[in-house]
Amino acid sequence: MIDVEALKAYAYDTIGAIHEVHKELGPGLNEKVYQEGLQLELSERNIPFQKELTFHPLYHGKEMESTYRLDFLVNDDIIVELKSVESLSNEHKAQLFNYMRLMKASVGILVNFYPRFAEIERYFFDSESNEVYASDGFPIRKYS
Repeated sequence: MIDVEALKAYAYDTIGAIHEVHKELGPGLNEKVYQEGLQLELSERNIPFQKELTFHPLYHGKEMESTYRLDFLVNDDIIVELKSVESLSNEHKAQLFNYMRLMKASVGILVNFYPRFAEIERYFFDSESNEVYASDGFPIRKYS
């Protein structure tokens, strides 16, 4: 079982950087603007990250030609996916969950910068049980 409270604390600085970007830039801009803003904010805070990290999924242990691109990988295991849409959808969540599973990332943060107040959803992945947990600690997705 994962320690959700410890993972929340681990992601605290990244969440703070996201809030600062929304506070500075405001709502309703293009996703790329927020991506650039978050890149600058993470750099200013000396938080290690990789922007637009490309990776290949594995099939039977072999790397596939198909590629995926994460908006940000922070501290080597926090995936941050940025959106600027009217509302987050199940497809946005599924995208993040699959990235978390494929990368075995312990934390996933889905951000929607479009509304007046940024929507920030945190999820946690337990690679042992292959489950995604909501921030309240309840499992919400199990992978076989």
